[in-house]
Amino acid sequence: MGTVTIGVSIAVPEPHGSLLQERRAGFGDAAAHSIPTHVTLLPPTEVDAADLPAVEAHLTEVAAAGRPFPMKLSGTDTFRPLSPVVYVRVVRGAEECARLQQRVRDASGPVPRELQFPYHPHVTVAHGICEAAMDRAFAELSGFEADWPCTGFALYEQGLDGVWRKLREYTFGGSVVPPQASGAEVERCARPGVS
Repeated sequence: MGTVTIGVSIAVPEPHGSLLQERRAGFGDAAAHSIPTHVTLLPPTEVDAADLPAVEAHLTEVAAAGRPFPMKLSGTDTFRPLSPVVYVRVVRGAEECARLQQRVRDASGPVPRELQFPYHPHVTVAHGICEAAMDRAFAELSGFEADWPCTGFALYEQGLDGVWRKLREYTFGGSVVPPQASGAEVERCARPGVS
């Protein structure tokens, strides 16, 4: 069956998600339209495709134990010079995100992933682009704010084309929401050769 690259994240809801994705593209970040706007809980992780059911079962348990919490984004910051990233700050909900990502990556679970850097919830708006464009992203989004009730998270898979696609949504309290088949099919049809 081979391996797949997965990630787990909290989606930034509309209209904020699309707005930040368009701004990211406008700063010259070529990956902007391949990555839905999100707060990471599990960074890109390669797993055996045969292990996906175990991962999904684990995420169902994590979600069942979770409860909705308020999320708020406000202002910008950067990981430079350590990492070429400008991001929008998570100013409310950060502690809940930290607890969630720890449960997702728990050593007893199917994705006991070690992190390259200490966990810091954020929403990337520029990554790996020229310094001037990073400075623009930092300045132009410094007044950005958004808040919403976080009611769950989602599992994503990165396609061979580099695009991240949602596999499943997990709602706190235990409900699993399958992806909108029509939306996924429309996207596949709109991109010939994409599987």
